[in-house]
Amino acid sequence: MSESNDQKITTEKRGHLLLIGVNRPQKMNAFDVDMLRALGDAFVMLENDDDLRVGVIFAHGDHFTAGLDLGNVAPQIQDGKFGLGDGAIDPWGVHGKARTKPTVVAVHGRCFTLGIELILAQDITIAAKNTVFAQIEIKRGIFPFGGATYRWPMRCGWGNAMRWLLTGDELDAAEAHRIGLVQEVVEDGKDLERAIEIATTISKQAPLGVRETIASARRAIDEEEAAKALMPVLAKLMASDDAREGLMSFLERRAGNFSGK
Repeated sequence: MSESNDQKITTEKRGHLLLIGVNRPQKMNAFDVDMLRALGDAFVMLENDDDLRVGVIFAHGDHFTAGLDLGNVAPQIQDGKFGLGDGAIDPWGVHGKARTKPTVVAVHGRCFTLGIELILAQDITIAAKNTVFAQIEIKRGIFPFGGATYRWPMRCGWGNAMRWLLTGDELDAAEAHRIGLVQEVVEDGKDLERAIEIATTISKQAPLGVRETIASARRAIDEEEAAKALMPVLAKLMASDDAREGLMSFLERRAGNFSGK
């Protein structure tokens, strides 16, 4: 096994698979800036190694991810310094070069905010029964900026998307499966095993055919304009009183008191 960023993101080559692990369990795998960039580096590894055919994304510990570590990431966004770096592949498929190889995700425990956006940007997601999902950016005075605003409606339909995007409510694995957010639900502790099983099946298919299948399917979905609008709108929201209140409510572990300003 090779590991990067002090083991916050782990990588393991297993045959034609690259297992990519989110590994900050003491913080419920909340993503800080270093983790975001290290995950991008892992996707570059997957893309550039001709022997690797499929990526499997999973999490160490009890939760997939509690979401973004706002206290760490928000200041860099506000200062305009946030980015994945030159040549990086964005795991969320919003900025820069897109991946061309297939990916399967295994989730369990909490899968919040950018965790949902990460699975929406991949091909197949397996969820353990104990998985709880929530897109809670609306409760922080901002909006999702990793693709959720346009991928939720495409994947789950407009009404289902708005039900969860506009409330920030939690949904369980059964509801996530019903609306198409995840593709299978398995017994607790079996999500990674099932994801590897599916990824192994994919890895046995013709690699060029697999890539062209993904490329052809993407032509049916025009995400470019929606992606371009994300950061300008986010910058405006981040400068608002409500965003400041949202950050304080996050740090103080309380509900936000928003003014619409």
